[in-house]
Amino acid sequence: MAPAAVLLRFGLLLAMLSITAGPALAHSENGVAIDFVGGFTHPIFGPDHVIAMVVARIVSPRSKLATERWWSTTTLPDDLGLDGATEDDLYEAMDWLLERQERIEKKLAARHLEDGGFVLYDLSSSYFEGATCPLAALGHNRDGKKGKLQVNYGLLTDGRGCPVAISVFKGNTGDPTTLLPQVDKVRSVFGIKKMVIVGDRGMISQRQIDALSETDDVSWITALKSGKIRTLVHDGSLQFGLFDTRNLFEIEHPDFPKERLVACKNHELAKLRAHKRESMLQATETEFAKVTRMIENGNLHGKDAIGVRVGRVINKYKMAKHFELVIDDASFHFSRRSESIEAEAALDGIYVVRTALTKEQSSSDDTVRSYKLLSQVERAFRSFKTVDLHVRPIYHHLENRVRAHILLAMLAYYVEWHMKQVWCELLFADESPPVDRDPVAPAERSQGAQKKACTKLTVHGTIAHSFSTLLADLATITKSTCRRLGATVQDATFSLFTRPSPLQVRAIDLLRSIVV
Repeated sequence: MAPAAVLLRFGLLLAMLSITAGPALAHSENGVAIDFVGGFTHPIFGPDHVIAMVVARIVSPRSKLATERWWSTTTLPDDLGLDGATEDDLYEAMDWLLERQERIEKKLAARHLEDGGFVLYDLSSSYFEGATCPLAALGHNRDGKKGKLQVNYGLLTDGRGCPVAISVFKGNTGDPTTLLPQVDKVRSVFGIKKMVIVGDRGMISQRQIDALSETDDVSWITALKSGKIRTLVHDGSLQFGLFDTRNLFEIEHPDFPKERLVACKNHELAKLRAHKRESMLQATETEFAKVTRMIENGNLHGKDAIGVRVGRVINKYKMAKHFELVIDDASFHFSRRSESIEAEAALDGIYVVRTALTKEQSSSDDTVRSYKLLSQVERAFRSFKTVDLHVRPIYHHLENRVRAHILLAMLAYYVEWHMKQVWCELLFADESPPVDRDPVAPAERSQGAQKKACTKLTVHGTIAHSFSTLLADLATITKSTCRRLGATVQDATFSLFTRPSPLQVRAIDLLRSIVV
């Protein structure tokens, strides 16, 4: 059987071999690779095994043991010469790959980063199954797995969201502490001296800004936290009336010298947040009413017991700041805090982008657009964790294997990113998104993309696909090993491939067009 993994190889050979081979495998003899960099020889558990694991991560993500068993249903071992490869071989290949991480990332940076360009950076986490890995720790949980140990990883991309490097940290590492090492990495390891680093409000804090201000040729774009925005409102620097005629404007404040603050209001987002808050308030009141009835019916009594029951409701809906609570041994009363609700509602849809770039370097509109580029990194994390690559849960126990596992996921996303770029016409993706759209208003898809979504057809009249369904379509191509009629088992065999459909031919041709 020849699933999509075989066809992926067209893209992988372009996107992967040139970054995993290179000087370290300049020559090989009798299955032994001569490492001209390190000056020693070792068995080849290298590029082919790595490519196979990247293919598996894209096509059928699973554990390394399950991956090795899955290969038997594909032509991948034959294509890459991996017949007889074991789970231990894959672990050896992961060690081989990790040793070359810096070399690989330097080549990716040379391809995709440019001096003076944008560098996007964000941090995410994934949970563990097990408790023995040194990287595993309790931290800010992003997976909804309360009480699970996790590992953090920070992704560096170019301004388009194409991944360049990934770093793995202990699970309790704070976001801001990882930023400056990444800036140093880009400058000292990748040789990019001048850059604009873009990070969210939790990543680029005041301490990081103070350090970056002392670094020549490094600028930044981030956003203010809500507490800082309230300060601007209270002292009159941010006036809501200005949003009546426009959705963004620049302001100045003495607390932010040599910086530009671009205040924005997304009116559609404001409506959504107001609706969500009211829904949460009503849900909280419904639960509080149940507690009151339990007390009246005699099923709940005692100040401590009532407090515990009320606390469950508060923890569920996170609305404690908006309610006044009075708990006694035999009663419970609640009421909304109107002032708190109104104060929060006043900031609905409002955010303030903060940057050290001058107006000559970046207009207000472009600054907001640049900050929103971080959505590309968030998209990468969604692909990592849920949509395609399923990097979690992590089953490895050795620190280096965890790091290699995350690196494999990044390389898989690198390949997937390029595949999606060339497959855009076959997918539901927007082939021509608006360039100069309103930077604050909700993003709108082009008419062509809306037509795709409505008709479920591409501009060529073929069925529009998601990335996963296109892979599934390609998986219908099979390879059959045949003998002539009446032949014995000793007679020669020959192979027959399923004739690809026009869609499959187009998909393969587009993969061949990948240039990196």
